[in-house]
This record gives sequence, structure tokens and C-alpha cells, in this order.
Amino acid sequence: MKSDIVLAGVGGQGILTVATILGAAALKQNLYLKQAEVHGMSQRGGDVQSNLRLSSEPIHSDLIPAQGADLIVSLEPMEALRYISSLKPDGWIITNTNPFVNIDNYPEMEKVMLELGTVKNVVAFDMDALAKEIHSPRSSNMILLGAASVFIDIDEKDIEAGISAFFGRKGEKIVESNINAFRIGREKAKSFC
Repeated sequence: MKSDIVLAGVGGQGILTVATILGAAALKQNLYLKQAEVHGMSQRGGDVQSNLRLSSEPIHSDLIPAQGADLIVSLEPMEALRYISSLKPDGWIITNTNPFVNIDNYPEMEKVMLELGTVKNVVAFDMDALAKEIHSPRSSNMILLGAASVFIDIDEKDIEAGISAFFGRKGEKIVESNINAFRIGREKAKSFC
């Protein structure tokens, strides 16, 4: 088993939470794990990115080479495009379609979606709207995690255990809400396969 995953988003969206939960689930399955993060301006709405490498064999580098990523998992569509050169030809992009417009020259969404459409395998839907629909507006990152989990060889129960551990101190209601969002994202992604 080997998965090289680029996680991307904007500061405050919870992309590092996704990385932490996936890392915990991987360790629970006794997988090797390497992670590298970039979150310099994250508190000001800047780029947040993490290379997450999971394998049943030892991993020698924490960075994913060009065209080496199995997945690009993003909470922001333009951030998904930023890392498109990292994606394998048969890799998958899993992304939110709702933009986080934090720059003056943010491209038109039509152009962003056309560019995403040039990739062979894309799961793209409005995760923020789905989170609001299930009355959990801050859980779009868990919907993203659920969608991505379809393409990662980690048992969904171990990911759910990671969600429980991460959110446990916030109470059972928060844990249940985030697990529900994870499951909904997982089911939604299956419709793209």
C-alpha cells in the first residue's frame, strides 16, 4: 500500500486537521508516515499545504515528487490547481468548488472549473453548501476527508476513530457531527466513481 497525498487549502479551513486525522488513522493501521507542511501565512488566509505520504514500506522522503501524487485533496478550487503539476496522470483531484476569494485577481470560477476539467479524474462539489445543508457549517473539511477516503486505502473505521480522538475533547455532539459529515462526503464521492 502506498498513497502520496497533497492536501491544500487556505488558512483557517481545517486542512491540517484533515492531515492530522489521516496520520492518526495510518498509524493505527501500522503504516509508515511522512508529512511536510507549509503554513506560513495561514492565519491571514494564505496558502496551507501538506505533503502526506503513507506506505506499508519505509518512506525515505517527506516530499512528493512532481507527478508523484496519487491525490490532490483541496478545500479551495484554485489551491487544487496550484498543485496540479504534482498529480500523477491517473491521479485524482478531490476539491471543494466554493472559492475562498482572498486575492484581488482571483480568476473567474468558470476558468478554474475548465482547468480542473482537463484532469482525467476529478471529484468536485460544493462542500460548504453540503455542510450547511446538514446543519454543520464548519465541517466542510470532514466532508472533504470523507470524499478523499474513498481513494485512500485506510479503513474508514480507523479514520472515524481519528475523528473521535481529534474532536473528543469538544464533546460527543461535535464528534458525531463530524463523523456524520465524513460519511456524507464519502457517499457523495462514490457517485463520481
